[in-house]
Amino acid sequence: MGSTRSDVVVSVAELGRLIAAGDPVTLLDVRWTLAEPDGSDAYLSGHLPGAVYVSLDSDLTDHNVNGRGRHPLPSGRALEAAARRWGVREGVPTVVYDDWNRAGSARAWWVLTASGIGDVRILDGGLAAWTAAGGVLETGPVTPPPGDVHVVHEDLYHGARPTLTAQQAGSAPGPLLDARAPERFRGDVEPVDAVAGHIPGAINVPSTKLLAEDGTVLPTSDLRALLTDHGVDGSAAVGAYCGSGVTAALTVAALAAAGVDAALFPGSWSEWSSDSTRPVARGAQ
Repeated sequence: MGSTRSDVVVSVAELGRLIAAGDPVTLLDVRWTLAEPDGSDAYLSGHLPGAVYVSLDSDLTDHNVNGRGRHPLPSGRALEAAARRWGVREGVPTVVYDDWNRAGSARAWWVLTASGIGDVRILDGGLAAWTAAGGVLETGPVTPPPGDVHVVHEDLYHGARPTLTAQQAGSAPGPLLDARAPERFRGDVEPVDAVAGHIPGAINVPSTKLLAEDGTVLPTSDLRALLTDHGVDGSAAVGAYCGSGVTAALTVAALAAAGVDAALFPGSWSEWSSDSTRPVARGAQ
C-alpha cells in the first residue's frame, strides 16, 4: 500500500497539537492482553479525553467463524456498525491506542485499514507515552455521536491489506516472520495453543523487538537494519504470523512504517496447529 511512518503512527506531540487546535479526531482505546483480554475496567479508570473503548475480543473478532484460529476477523458489515457506534466519521482521522506492546492498537489499525477505512494511525508509545508527556486522562464511559463511516470490503480476508492462507504461509516464497516470543517459537512452552512449535521455515522476530524501550516503534533506520539482519531486504514478499493474528499486526504495521508491505496470516499458529496433518518445527531457526 506504499505506507510511510506518518501513515502508520502518530506521535503524542502531534496528537496533542490536533486536540489543542480543536481539529476533529476520533480516539479509540483498544486495551487487551493475553492475560486480561477485557480492558474495559482499565479504560473506565482512566483514558484519553473523549476516547471510546473498543473490545478486541468482541468488536475486532468474530468468534462465530470456525477454522480460522482464536481471533477470526470480523465481517465488514459488523465492523462498519461497530465503527459507527464508536463515532468513526468520514474525513476525520482516527487514532488507536493501548497500554501493552501496541498489540491491541495494531490489531485495530490492521482491521480498520483492511476494511478500507482511511486515515487510521497508532498512537506511538501508547497510553504510557501520553501520560509521560503530561497528557491528562478522564474516567468513565464515553458515548460519542454516531459515526457515518463506510466499509469498502465485506471480507477482510480479501480486503485492502494482503493476507495469507495456511497453505500460502506453509509455502511462502519469501520470509515468513513469527512474531511470538522466542520460547514459544522454539516450542519450549505453549501457554495457549494445543501444539508447541512453529511453521517450518519461519523466522522468529518477536513483535516486541520492533519497539524501543519507551514503547514507540523503532526508527525507520533501525527497523530496516533489524529486518536486514533477519533476511528481509524488500526483494521478496514478506509474511507475518503470531499466535492468533494479533501481535503479528504490529509486525505488519512496523514494516509498513519502514516502507515494507507484509501479508498477515490472520489465523496464525492457532489455525496452523489445529490441523494435525500440518508439519511442526521446533528449536531455534
